[in-house]
Amino acid sequence: MTDFSSTPLKDLDLDEDSRPEAPPVPEATDAHRRQGRQLAMIHRHYLMEMGQVGAVLARIAAGDAPPEHLQRIVLSLEMAENFRVFGSLCGRECQMLKMHHDIESAEMFPRIAAAGGGKFLEVVEKLKAEHEVVHELIVRLGKAGEDLAADPSDTNFAAAAETFRKLEAVVRSHFRYEETELAEAIGYYLGGI
Repeated sequence: MTDFSSTPLKDLDLDEDSRPEAPPVPEATDAHRRQGRQLAMIHRHYLMEMGQVGAVLARIAAGDAPPEHLQRIVLSLEMAENFRVFGSLCGRECQMLKMHHDIESAEMFPRIAAAGGGKFLEVVEKLKAEHEVVHELIVRLGKAGEDLAADPSDTNFAAAAETFRKLEAVVRSHFRYEETELAEAIGYYLGGI
């Protein structure tokens, strides 16, 4: 796992220009593509949870919610739980994210990487690298939430909001890439999620 702990927030990105494209699966049918789009439904759930954090940040900015409310919501998110397999966010182990990444890392990614003689390997490796960036941002958001709860200053609020905005942008981009590049492969080679 890459150590991004000293990388400035502005430099934590997904290097979208280096994303390989998945080859088409000519044998895939519309039914396979529908099966592959099940991943997008799972991702929508995580994005809804991110929307909750965004709403809390907006309420804090408007003076309507105390900073400790942000920390409580961040710590309860299943998304944080799912990315837990890569490390610890505020010292809690969360099973839902662990399950999500365990499935991707242990089942879905290896099977897709091997599909068609390994033609999806580059896409899978890129997705794994992007998971590491997302993990670092989740860790930083947890820390920013703790700092904000301990000292509800404008500076700490701005840092938490900036970290959240970066995380949200990275996750949205990552999800789009994963859903777009793997939909046919998930449906055809795996039969769905």
